[in-house]
Amino acid sequence: MLSVAIVIPIHNEADFLVDAWQQLNSELATLGAGIKVYLVENGSTDETLSIARNLGTPFVSVLSLPQADYGAAMRFGFLEAAGSDWIVNFDIDYFSIPFVRDLANSEADVVIASKRAPGSDDRRSALRRMGTLTFNMLLKTLFGSRVSDTHGIKAFRGDVIRELVPATTRTLDLFDTELVLRAEMAGYRITEVPIVVEELREARSSFVKRIPRTLKGLLQLRRSFSIEGRNTRSR
Repeated sequence: MLSVAIVIPIHNEADFLVDAWQQLNSELATLGAGIKVYLVENGSTDETLSIARNLGTPFVSVLSLPQADYGAAMRFGFLEAAGSDWIVNFDIDYFSIPFVRDLANSEADVVIASKRAPGSDDRRSALRRMGTLTFNMLLKTLFGSRVSDTHGIKAFRGDVIRELVPATTRTLDLFDTELVLRAEMAGYRITEVPIVVEELREARSSFVKRIPRTLKGLLQLRRSFSIEGRNTRSR
């Protein structure tokens, strides 16, 4: 039986977690056995952690990190889940059960639910859609990447996680981007599938405020890849 682990970072979700989990849990029940969920609380200042621990669902593990860091939470959860056949990342306000169900038939090593794939229906604001387009143009320019989206719902085979996650250096907004780029550079089979993007609420973080941090992080990541490449060639 295929084993699937779903990693969901959570931060200050006390007012949202119970209702969102009830919806997700009811949909997970349609998948049958073989599902494990990792809720990774990170740096919450409300009752998120205690609420998560009291959800009372046997296939859920609750992990916790002291600092608020979305990428670090995802990285921690991925490493905990690395023994599974597939590791999926969801957000508590954005998930897709059909995406998980279709993994059973996938021959890829990485599956990206791309908001820009043909057939996708991205219902976010025009500003956020433009942000996704601009971000991926940067990835193409700086890294030569051919993927159309690195944020959002994705799935990785366990051997990809075991090989690549220990080498990652970025957290915050860029952990999953770095992981996808490393998978692409390593020659893993990557496929993109269409998705309906309809979040359960408006975005809580400012896209505009993240721009300087993201640009700086991408340049640092490009420099890191360059140094790694030189070190590899010199061996």
